[in-house]
Amino acid sequence: MSWRKTYTDAEPQRVNKWLASEGVCSRREAEELIAKGCVRIDGEQVGEPGRKIAAGQTLELADTSARPAISVALNKPIGFVSAQPDGDQVPAARLLTRANVVGAPASMPNKRTRLAPLGRLDQDSRGLLLLSEDGVLAKAVIGPQSLLDKEYLVGVDGRIDDKKLALLRHGLSLDGRQLKPARVDVVEPQRLRFVLVEGRNRQIRRMCEAVGLAVTDLMRVRIGPLKLGDLAEGKWRAITPQERDALVRASTAPPP
Repeated sequence: MSWRKTYTDAEPQRVNKWLASEGVCSRREAEELIAKGCVRIDGEQVGEPGRKIAAGQTLELADTSARPAISVALNKPIGFVSAQPDGDQVPAARLLTRANVVGAPASMPNKRTRLAPLGRLDQDSRGLLLLSEDGVLAKAVIGPQSLLDKEYLVGVDGRIDDKKLALLRHGLSLDGRQLKPARVDVVEPQRLRFVLVEGRNRQIRRMCEAVGLAVTDLMRVRIGPLKLGDLAEGKWRAITPQERDALVRASTAPPP
């Protein structure tokens, strides 16, 4: 990885904090790069983790030839759990095999790869699941300050009317806490589109239950600018650097 940029903010900032805010790496990873002598400011090697960069100075990050962090998009089928399995549950990471990959990833996950799910998608739900070992991307997708929205197509049983839709959009509480406003639209008979900016445990199922609707199918089709597209069920692909950067940028910008 090589990177070069001129700092333009008025106030000086710690190098590790700036690299993290730019989505280059985490603060811890920045400190490791500094320790390895990979960071220069105006041609001078940075030797202290607490070094600050000032307006007009240019930071250069040398090519470390290190393996880039693996981040993948998976179309998770029903029956797999996104997080740590319990008992005889099967983790979604088991699907990340060479037989299931679409395209040619730069690196294949192996037994030592620790890919964390970026967001919940329970065993009875399907669709787009992100797994990554990239700390900056994780913060962008599931961090408490993230502004990324997520889109779901939801099949339901029960009568859909304007009153129920109004409650789903703005009016429900879970666990004693008011939910953030949601976009909820009818896309076809007994099928709704949900767009949420939060992800509480089994949120959509519990929202529907609160208004007398039973979820029969739940599929996540988008996370911020990243769409599931035509990725077949059970298949996965690597996230491109451009997609990764777009997710990081979108995490700080309110959805349109």
